[in-house]
Amino acid sequence: MSARSSMSSCTVSLRNPSESREVLTRPSSAIDRARRVKRIKKLLKAEDAVLVAHYYTDPEIQALADETGGYISDSLDMARFGHEHSASTLLVAGVRFMGETAKILNPEKRVLMPTLDAQCSLDLSCPIDRFSAFCDQHPDRTVVVYANTSADVKARADWVVTSGIALKVIQHLADCGEKIIWAPDRYLGNYVQKHTGADMLIWDGACIVHEEFRAQELEKLKLQYPDAKVLVHPESPPAVIDLADVVGSTTQLITAVKTMSTRRFIVATDNGIFYKMRQAAPGKILMEAPTGGVGAACQSCAHCPWMAMNTLQDVEQVLATGSNEIRVDPHTTQMAQRSLQRMLDFSNNQQVNVFATGNA
Repeated sequence: MSARSSMSSCTVSLRNPSESREVLTRPSSAIDRARRVKRIKKLLKAEDAVLVAHYYTDPEIQALADETGGYISDSLDMARFGHEHSASTLLVAGVRFMGETAKILNPEKRVLMPTLDAQCSLDLSCPIDRFSAFCDQHPDRTVVVYANTSADVKARADWVVTSGIALKVIQHLADCGEKIIWAPDRYLGNYVQKHTGADMLIWDGACIVHEEFRAQELEKLKLQYPDAKVLVHPESPPAVIDLADVVGSTTQLITAVKTMSTRRFIVATDNGIFYKMRQAAPGKILMEAPTGGVGAACQSCAHCPWMAMNTLQDVEQVLATGSNEIRVDPHTTQMAQRSLQRMLDFSNNQQVNVFATGNA
């Protein structure tokens, strides 16, 4: 079974990995940024808005969230923060499904995004018409989808999960004798299946960032830096996961950098996470895991090109104009809330902190 959409490969060009691997922040001029941030702060106050940003957005966006009392996390936790915050408008910096998730969990609030063109390869790989038809062919299976999916796919599912709780949910369902449809990330699905032994039909989707990490190049880097610990997100290929010292969600990887005594880390996830990792552990050395390898179009594509579409200029413009509002129809919202609520209820019963543990 294959359900992969036709998607262009990542062609973001970063420096040669043989050079210094620490991710560099390239801010706009300090004066221009200060002026723009001053205007944005006024607009946030005027619009009763708060900025919530994903870990993978540009450091300038994340810094703005910090400066303005906003929030930086994964998509579900961003939506949770928006629900608990008093602001009537949520400005969601990330990719489109994240704005939809925020709207699903906050239907009474206005949700804006800096751009509506920022997509996600996992979301695109799982169009609702094809996915729904596949689910209809297997009515005896429980449908579990990753948070990196559209509102329509969430509405079609029985459960929505983050990477931080996926293992526990699937193990619970397997223990109950349920057979499962998993979508959309095949690497995370295979990882979960390997560790639970669950009967799973796995949709054929992948993240264009995590899929590019290469085990052969990572092994070479480990030999060059034998003191380094390897941190890997489970959306990565199995051979890369096998080389990991820690496999975990975004926040779990940040926690590892903070709590482990190791000074040097090789990080196999989107390099946008380095902003928060540096805040958590300013004395640690962070290195990008290699991606394409010798002869590839880019040797370190460890940044989502859609996340990079979020800019300070767009943040200012959307606040000034009220454009790019996210809308989800009431029926879809109700059905998607149901599948999300199952996970939240399960996490409460299991005393699992599902928030700030997922990568979505």
